[in-house]
Amino acid sequence: MSLARVSRVLAPGGATSSSSSSPAPAPAPAPAPAPPGPPPHHPAAFHQVFDTWLADQERHLQELVSAAERCSDQPELLRGLLGRVMDQYEQYYRAKSLSAQQDVLAMLSPPWRSTLEDAFLWIGGWRPSMAFHLIYSKSGLQLLESTRIHDLLQANDLSGLSGEQLRLIDHLQLRTIREERHITEEMARVQESAADASMVELSHLATQMIMRTTPCLSPSSVNQRVDTTLVAKENQMEELLHAADDLRLRTLKAIVHDILTPIQAVHFLIAVAELHLRVHDWGKRRDAVPTSSEIATHSK
Repeated sequence: MSLARVSRVLAPGGATSSSSSSPAPAPAPAPAPAPPGPPPHHPAAFHQVFDTWLADQERHLQELVSAAERCSDQPELLRGLLGRVMDQYEQYYRAKSLSAQQDVLAMLSPPWRSTLEDAFLWIGGWRPSMAFHLIYSKSGLQLLESTRIHDLLQANDLSGLSGEQLRLIDHLQLRTIREERHITEEMARVQESAADASMVELSHLATQMIMRTTPCLSPSSVNQRVDTTLVAKENQMEELLHAADDLRLRTLKAIVHDILTPIQAVHFLIAVAELHLRVHDWGKRRDAVPTSSEIATHSK
């Protein structure tokens, strides 16, 4: 039925009203359609994924702490919880990989992280070798909390790592550092290519075009060459981001599934979540405080 017919007033008995009747009010205009959101795997949409991941981490942290306190002698229950937590990490990195295909630069310098987190970033995330520093730090702290010999003998947290576990951790750490160093060197090569011959030539041509010293230059042809050159470098960065994220995830899975006992893995993931969430909170809080230069600017 058209809007014109809907707007007519029906007389009793179903007949339409006469022309002398008061005209029906004009229908209200339809609301303007909401602006389309970003595509599902666009970096702007990944911001929502990141916020959801933080909320999931807080929820899983509570579950891990509860399990460490109440279920330390129930390995099967702990394995189920560990599986759910690790599934969350896999889903996060899968979404990150898809978003990197849309805009790798945004994923390397994510605007949803605080400046404090940015200072600690390694190729768009945490440095895999940090996992081993975290194990040793947490193990030492828990060792200090075990004040009696009986506590040490009965320890089921990271203070009770066996000699064989320490050997496996050391082996994994050396292997991880080698891969990490290789990825770092490859990224350094890509970064140094910002001053290669193609970039230097293009920057000179673009300057000539702006200063109009070479009228025969076509802006479209120069811009096309710039885009082609930059896309090639972005593709290299995307490959390295995927390699870095793959190393991050493989390191976590090896520690959780191959080296630690279920209850030790729970304590490890508690420390991982606590460190990640609290550094994020601290960074956001510091970013919310005006700097001295901002205060001076507003006071003028």
